[in-house]
Amino acid sequence: MKLRLLAAALAATVVLPFGAANAAELEVTHWWTSGGEAAAVAELAKAFDATGNKWVDGAIAGSGGTARPIMVSRITGGDPMGATQFNHGRQAEELVQSGLMRDLTDVATREHWKDIIKPSSLLDSCTIDGKIYCAPVNIHSWQWLWLSNAAFKTAGVEVPKNWDEFVAAAPALEKAGIVPLAVGGQPWQSAGAFDVLMVAIAGKDVFNKVFGDKDAEVAAGPDIAKVFKAADDARKMSKGSNVQDWNQATNLVITGKAGGQIMGDWAQGEFQLAGQKAGTDYTCLPGLGVNEIISTGGDAFYFPLLKDEEKSKAQEVLASTLINPTTQVAFNLKKGSLPVRGDVDLAAANDCMKKGLEILAKGNVIQGTDQLLSADSQKQKEDLFSEFFATPTMTPEDAQKRFAEIIASAD
Repeated sequence: MKLRLLAAALAATVVLPFGAANAAELEVTHWWTSGGEAAAVAELAKAFDATGNKWVDGAIAGSGGTARPIMVSRITGGDPMGATQFNHGRQAEELVQSGLMRDLTDVATREHWKDIIKPSSLLDSCTIDGKIYCAPVNIHSWQWLWLSNAAFKTAGVEVPKNWDEFVAAAPALEKAGIVPLAVGGQPWQSAGAFDVLMVAIAGKDVFNKVFGDKDAEVAAGPDIAKVFKAADDARKMSKGSNVQDWNQATNLVITGKAGGQIMGDWAQGEFQLAGQKAGTDYTCLPGLGVNEIISTGGDAFYFPLLKDEEKSKAQEVLASTLINPTTQVAFNLKKGSLPVRGDVDLAAANDCMKKGLEILAKGNVIQGTDQLLSADSQKQKEDLFSEFFATPTMTPEDAQKRFAEIIASAD
């Protein structure tokens, strides 16, 4: 994607300094369209509207894989929104380098973001050439296994305490007509599940060597072979899921039609919306009950350069509102994610959120693959695991060989 060729077209865009603004309507694009996500984003809209401005919701259905190309196309095509969601990491890197995105360094400096946003890797992901281009809103970790207590009761087995026990319980679940592992058809779901299995089975150091150092030799080695064996188990256990979207897979767990799901903590919003209680109706195992580690992925908002003076001022108001402690609590309690600030009161957090906060406080964290890989490398990985989960004849050995090739050429 040669975005730089389009930068000149917007070179005349004016970015005005922060100041008191008249009410402005600001279109905000995102892919939060499930029930739990919609409840969470409503908190952001309410907080921004309270400033006298107006949040114009630009939700795009179909998850990030569908939404991001639309967002990028609008920005590069000269029809930018006021703000847009991307994940923490490198998804907006070329847009920034092409001069199409707003520099938020003045806002961040004035409000001391470097002092209050934790861990520092979140703001590092927003920083290019020393300038800050996004406002992080949450910490979402992939490293969770969600289990239906009712499903295991129906199958007559104890709720598992770790991945091995879950695999061992699969035959009993299948005998009871329950899909052991719910996995949706979107490519990012199977790729994310593999990343979680890697941390749990091979450990943090191997994960960092593969995705951080891009070590193809490790990716082709015996530690990752064990991960592919586990991925093969997961593939077999997911047979019969027959759903596409991640929240549809989560609903199979909520309704007891599936035993569990490897999914990020955004799944909590769906359990909450369904009136289910952590520890009573469902069980959460960080790090699959093996390695209690969380990844510091999540969401941030970027702000395209705009020519409209009032909307440019409103962008800074929105950036400030997103980091506001009251907004952080209201949004993240609904979203199931952790706040980006370490100084907010989360007394209302449920048992699973408290587990995540404890792991974060201990510093048992890794960066997400969105932070470590370019968007192109991430897409190659997603395509591989989508094919692997959908093709029973693809052997773990063949898949590992292709995976090592992706890592060898990754940037």
